[in-house]
Amino acid sequence: MTIQGEMIVGHTLAKGAKGEIFGIEAATGQRLDPAFGGATKDDLEKACRLADEAFDTYRETGLEERARFLEAIAEEIQNLGDALIERCCQESGLPRGRIEGERGRTMGQLRMFAGVLRDGGFLDARVDPAMPDRQPLPRPDLRLRNVALGPVAVFGASNFPLAFSVAGGDTASALAAGCPVVAKAHSAHPGTSELIGRAVLAAAKRCGMPEGVFSLLFDSGREIGQGLVADRRIKAVGFTGSRGGGTALMKIAATRPEPIPVYAEMSSINPVILFPGALKERAEAIAKGFVGSLTLGAGQFCTNPGLVLAVEGEGLDAFAAAAAEALAGTAASVMLTPGIHEAYSSGVSKLAGHARVETLARGQEGGALRGQSALFAVSASEFLSDPHLQEEVFGASSLVVRCRDEAELTEVVRKLEGQLTAAIHITESDHEAARRLLPLLEKRAGRILVNGFGTGVEVGHAMVHGGPYPSTSDGRSTSVGSKAIERFLRPVSYQDLPDALLPAALKDANPLKLWRRRDGKLVAPDA
Repeated sequence: MTIQGEMIVGHTLAKGAKGEIFGIEAATGQRLDPAFGGATKDDLEKACRLADEAFDTYRETGLEERARFLEAIAEEIQNLGDALIERCCQESGLPRGRIEGERGRTMGQLRMFAGVLRDGGFLDARVDPAMPDRQPLPRPDLRLRNVALGPVAVFGASNFPLAFSVAGGDTASALAAGCPVVAKAHSAHPGTSELIGRAVLAAAKRCGMPEGVFSLLFDSGREIGQGLVADRRIKAVGFTGSRGGGTALMKIAATRPEPIPVYAEMSSINPVILFPGALKERAEAIAKGFVGSLTLGAGQFCTNPGLVLAVEGEGLDAFAAAAAEALAGTAASVMLTPGIHEAYSSGVSKLAGHARVETLARGQEGGALRGQSALFAVSASEFLSDPHLQEEVFGASSLVVRCRDEAELTEVVRKLEGQLTAAIHITESDHEAARRLLPLLEKRAGRILVNGFGTGVEVGHAMVHGGPYPSTSDGRSTSVGSKAIERFLRPVSYQDLPDALLPAALKDANPLKLWRRRDGKLVAPDA
């Protein structure tokens, strides 16, 4: 499929008329053709209008119909073949194996949500039958189901050009919920975005979905992204990116006449806590695993370990020495964009120039646009006194915090901001100390790992990829896993509605064959 530089508004493909956007080859900084035009306000208006018009039809499509639609998107993405992989590698600088894996994850998410739809549990159907003879007051007939919120705006992410972008987790979960999607492509990978957008459009047409169920816009500045969040027809936002970008969208959404939720994944340094027993037994092995996780994807995952906490002693010294040795041999890696590379270099320079921060190791130098990995160390007292040391450096940089004792380590954890992940490395002798710390970690992170690292986010039913602010805007949600659908649903209760008027999920005959709660008890479809 040839990239044309076109956006998608409903069923229409067209060049944007506002400014020009070019993809950039991440490894060289060279411009990639063709030019993409930014959307105009009229394009934005039409995309939002079509999404709004499609909503009432799309939200009541059958569960099987929507499931087949999601599966069709996965098939169309697969059919893009090498054209997608090659363009994505060019625009992101990520290796082919990583992009092929991310394509598989993207298709897997879509198919997982198809299964969620067929299961029907996301509807949370509940039936409390009328009790007219109850004393002292009768009970009305009450029934509940979850319904779709409305059209959703999805912002593509720079670091996951497939799995967190045009047809990524936000789009898959919104479409599964019954919400049309207006996607704003990330400017770092416009060609990749167009290819994926065309795949979604092909699937929508093939499955007979209403026009407006999906649109894809390009923005030559910030006007379209901001206007999308402000549009009265948009009812929720999915975003993965910087804290500054996420909070700006949150402010727009909060000041609308009708405020809406913004589900923003923003920043996290993902602390790794090394307990004494684990360090005594396997400091070197932990260090090698840590460096592998830190440098994975040039450190551009949202779950790379940017902070290490441990009590001073021989174990921590052995870890630091082994980590420094391993890091010194790592090659510099191409970063996603020149801007991200510049920000990373600036963040590392600030740490290296800090009077109280020790440079433990630097990776190998590379050419332009390649990130040189870095490992630093600082005392816990200095870390606690300087809030800037908590700031995320997006890339393969991490800070080891040396604590005097367990009490000081606990104080450091207490002062941390919200995180996506927290990892603890323990052995049996550390269990009591770990038990004391776990309640505090539960307040700080959305996912707690033992003897591992946060990189590698499983797409499943028990996964949480979210956490307290500022890791995400709403710590009650996740952007990965089947629970992600809950962000785009709301409950509606029906009181004394005749069976003929009830939605299928709540009818007495249970035509959808759902598990439902009846008087609070989960009941099988045939009960």
